[in-house]
Amino acid sequence: MTSTKNFIIIGGGLAGVSAAEELRKQGFDGTIQLIGKEAHAPYIRPPLSKGYLNGSEGLDAVYVHPAEWYAENDIQLLTGTKAFGVNAATHEVTVSGGKPLHYDKLLLATGSSPRLLTIDGAELGGVHYLRTLDDSVALQKEFTGGGRTLVLIGSGWIGMEVGATARTLGNDVTILERDPIPLANAIGDELGTMFAEVHKEKGVVLRTSVVVDKIVGSHGKVAGVQLDSGEVVPADIVLIGVGAVPNVALADDAGIITENGIVTDQAMQTSDPDIFAAGDVANAFHPLANMRLRSEHWANALNEGPAAARGMLGQNESYEEIPYFYTDQFDIGMEYSGYGPMTRGAKIVYRGNREGREFVAFWLKDGRVVAGMNVNVWDVNEQVQRLIREGKVVDESRLVDESVPLDEI
Repeated sequence: MTSTKNFIIIGGGLAGVSAAEELRKQGFDGTIQLIGKEAHAPYIRPPLSKGYLNGSEGLDAVYVHPAEWYAENDIQLLTGTKAFGVNAATHEVTVSGGKPLHYDKLLLATGSSPRLLTIDGAELGGVHYLRTLDDSVALQKEFTGGGRTLVLIGSGWIGMEVGATARTLGNDVTILERDPIPLANAIGDELGTMFAEVHKEKGVVLRTSVVVDKIVGSHGKVAGVQLDSGEVVPADIVLIGVGAVPNVALADDAGIITENGIVTDQAMQTSDPDIFAAGDVANAFHPLANMRLRSEHWANALNEGPAAARGMLGQNESYEEIPYFYTDQFDIGMEYSGYGPMTRGAKIVYRGNREGREFVAFWLKDGRVVAGMNVNVWDVNEQVQRLIREGKVVDESRLVDESVPLDEI
């Protein structure tokens, strides 16, 4: 019998489309409406600061599926459509350009938005954020051909990746960071320093412990970034990368619990039994970590979407994927797996050649591996994740000894 149920997914990113795909794989034959506010079909974000931005990858590496896939799988893709409100009592979503849509189950995969820097000059031409495909297209036009002067405000993963891409394309790059060491909040001082050194070696000017006062320009176009000391750092392109905030407005409108995102259980179910959340916006309970975790990385969207789909279908779902992300910057390739909150105060040990930047770093808490990062060492991520998942006390001397295979630890 054909189902008469209608499942609505708000959010045209990877989490949303992966949930729609999983619903069909699980045999759901009701209506699926996938709502995205952008004009583009669902796409993935890592290439926007890496391969697509530097021109080595085309749109085929960006879009999740070809355009025809949605019709072939009977998924109603509503691009260029903004959801304005959710009425949990009537099970309705208010959208632009049409009457309210009824849902039986609703998935909020609304993602996150760049944290805006509210300083003078932020509206000048040549000032950018990077979140969307259109943002990446605009930056690509600025960088191609080299010879430009880019100032990055913030040294998070996006900022450092864009800085590496812009420099590789022949542009002058300066990174301004208020903290003493870039990426230290994510991976600690030692490893943050390693990334800083890589950038400096490649000609990036990295200025830490500085405070940005305003962006200056003339005739509506950016000319530089002024520090609180009064110094102006010249720029004809500025990228602001000072973090992201989860898009919880629709959740708040629906009256469901939000706290650093949309609060969910391990099945991605919110405080409303018919509303689920996944991706950047979901602050989900993780059974293995025994805490709620919110991650703004590609793998999280890829895996939480299907978990939410199974939860929407009433299956006994428990999302237990270990958070994972990767980065490519100049000649550094890195994969990281683990529970970020647990690394605070953890001991870091190294396996491999730190000086040659070919190693695996492990974060140990009470003798147990809670996170691992492989730098220019490949095909070890599964073993790193196994050690984290098992949660056993490890022999530190064997862990750092390259002669001992990881699968024997």
